[in-house]
Amino acid sequence: MIYGLETSFPLPVNGVRLPEVSNMASQYYLDMQESFRNNSKSREFPAHSAKVHSVAWSCDGRRLASGSFDKTASVFVLEKDRLVKENNYRGHGDSVDQLCWHPSNPDLFVTASGDKTIRIWDVRTTKCIATVNTKGENINICWSPDGQTIAVGNKDDVVTFIDAKTHRSRAEEQFKFEVNEISWNNDNDMFFLTNGNGCINVLSYPELKPIQSINAHPSNCICIKFDPTGKYFATGSADALVSLWDVEELVCVRCFSRLDWPVRTLSFSHDGKMLASASEDHFIDIAEVETGEKLWEVQCESPTFTVAWHPKRPLLAYACDDKDGKYDSNREADSDDERSWRKEGKRTSGSQMDGLNHSDSGHRAFCTEDASGGQNFLEGLCICVQQERTQ
Repeated sequence: MIYGLETSFPLPVNGVRLPEVSNMASQYYLDMQESFRNNSKSREFPAHSAKVHSVAWSCDGRRLASGSFDKTASVFVLEKDRLVKENNYRGHGDSVDQLCWHPSNPDLFVTASGDKTIRIWDVRTTKCIATVNTKGENINICWSPDGQTIAVGNKDDVVTFIDAKTHRSRAEEQFKFEVNEISWNNDNDMFFLTNGNGCINVLSYPELKPIQSINAHPSNCICIKFDPTGKYFATGSADALVSLWDVEELVCVRCFSRLDWPVRTLSFSHDGKMLASASEDHFIDIAEVETGEKLWEVQCESPTFTVAWHPKRPLLAYACDDKDGKYDSNREADSDDERSWRKEGKRTSGSQMDGLNHSDSGHRAFCTEDASGGQNFLEGLCICVQQERTQ
């Protein structure tokens, strides 16, 4: 069921109630609601034998990669009417906690693992072209916009900057706070970190000198994402809020408060006009960036761990936990033990899930929601990657 923002609703359309739209609603808002109403679909694709931690599209949008607790990465090719599994990438000795693609080369992606390595893969050869040893269990990774550097963070709050060509360390920073997620800005001259104190730390790049520490949230600041236009970035927190920030002014311009659980994942659409956010709530919130209004709600049967908009069209990939509800949802959102899901929280829940019998449903591995409504069968489709079912 899709629910709107207001308590009063217009008459159902095809069994779905839509939120009332004010007279001030933008044409974009109206057009996208119409597209979602007419074209929104979901499809699941099996990908892994355990929980999926990360999904990401290649820069050209032709491939979707996923990383899993089963120690592998999978790559799918987006064809006219479906995703087709191209290859499974093995080599890591522990969970693949996060992955990302090269910003301009659609053939290269990199994975971060708890086995204290990162691996760079080339889809043309289906082989690992480089393995870089790191000092700790890696939990987050990003590729600089110019493609020259890979930053990887570990559980000990050390961020290592690795030359993408020589595969050697350029710099290493030990932080005195819990580092949750990391990212460059689009101009490649600043580096951002979210931390366990609710702050956003901004460093100059490549100097890595502190510029500013922003008190963004009253509790753990978990994730960060920059929009493709470079105008905004968004952060998600354990306080269940998503905040939108002006990149130039470094000030908060609005907040989104429709989730009830810690915000674990964010993604901007290709045009920067939509923001998807998700948590342990059984839906993904899709908001219009400029107004904060709710455009749509993607219903899920379990908590969502990662979302990723397609780089060229309104197609959303996401990965969920077990459908049977084995995930521990009894934790208090503001508990002292609530850590970033990329740290103890995610790794613990992953180990708890490993070895359980999922023959009835399995983990969702990824989905996609596409609202463009074109001739392609995948238009209007929500792709969900899921754990392969056991017999």
